Amino acid sequence: MAITMQTQGVAAAYDRWAPIYDLVFGPVFRRGRSVAIEAADRIGGRVLEVGVGTGISLPQYGKQCRLYGIDISDGILEKARRRVAELKLGNVEGIAVMDAEALEFEDASFDVIVAQYVITAVPNPERALDEFARVVRSGGEIIITTRIGAGQGLRGKIEKALMPITSRLGFRTEFPFQRYADWQQRNGSVRLVERSPLPPLVHFELLRFRKN
Repeated sequence: MAITMQTQGVAAAYDRWAPIYDLVFGPVFRRGRSVAIEAADRIGGRVLEVGVGTGISLPQYGKQCRLYGIDISDGILEKARRRVAELKLGNVEGIAVMDAEALEFEDASFDVIVAQYVITAVPNPERALDEFARVVRSGGEIIITTRIGAGQGLRGKIEKALMPITSRLGFRTEFPFQRYADWQQRNGSVRLVERSPLPPLVHFELLRFRKN
């Protein structure tokens, strides 16, 4: 039976994660965050971080980046707002509750879109990817860190079996790379310029798409 994720359910899940988010996800995804931020820094300009969470990444960006962070969970964003205030991060333009599948920005508003461990947490990933491609400028990049599912074999079966549990926690385990490849072909406005493995294990990757 297909598992359907709902935006309201994801928001509620990450509201629950808020008190322990940095403790649980901070060390595990530290390398992935650093690599994504380094890629964004090379471009600079206006950066939209989708799924900014507690703002754990914001202090790491270079000052040449003007940052806007969004997330579906207002509870988790409270920690992001406090972090921005306490660290006096003057290059942060705004923090807002927003749905990745319906971004409230004009076309070509950003030089870079950064989505760290977000795509497998939104109910309709391809719709969110279309929105990223819409709001990034020509020549800009969409930088994604993501879990890549096996799609088949024993690991694929395990990932599918875990979906009823992980979907309630706010993310999906079943998401093979082929979905990114199919989206790129269908969208037509972006091309993959980098695909690199990330820790932990071999289940995560850095993907960089450049807007044509």
